[in-house]
Amino acid sequence: MSDLNDEHDGRDEHDEHDGYDERDGELHDGLLEEELRQAAAILDPVPAELRRIAVDAFVLHDLDARVAELTFDSLVDGIPVRGETDPPRMLTFRTDAVTVDVEVTADGLIGQLLPPGPAGIEVLSGPRAHARLTADDMGRFTGEAPPAGPFALRLRTGREVVVTEWLRA
Repeated sequence: MSDLNDEHDGRDEHDEHDGYDERDGELHDGLLEEELRQAAAILDPVPAELRRIAVDAFVLHDLDARVAELTFDSLVDGIPVRGETDPPRMLTFRTDAVTVDVEVTADGLIGQLLPPGPAGIEVLSGPRAHARLTADDMGRFTGEAPPAGPFALRLRTGREVVVTEWLRA
């Protein structure tokens, strides 16, 4: 009888390996995360070119730059307009000090900085700037359409450097 009690102390022999602990009912995040990473690597690996672009973008990241968070994207948050076949994409990025509104069309970019003011703007598309734009005293800027792949904007105002989140056009 003692052999039976010794064999089963209330824990299943698989508890340590399945990421679930019946004693406290919580998932072990580290084990689950590692299993999910392995599954993703097998079923949906990151293309080598995309990995290279991501590493290059990270290397070029300004250490003192503030990251502007995407707070509005018309593809996600917008209401479709009836009859419009190719509506412009409206984006809003924010930091605590700067707001960047951008309209992306097949013809190009149109944008506005708030608070208004001059700035140098780079359209990033991997390791090098795709285009260099200038915002006028009212914070307005225009430029060519961004590349088809991932892109971000880097703004250099007199006070700070701001980099938007990366998106696909």
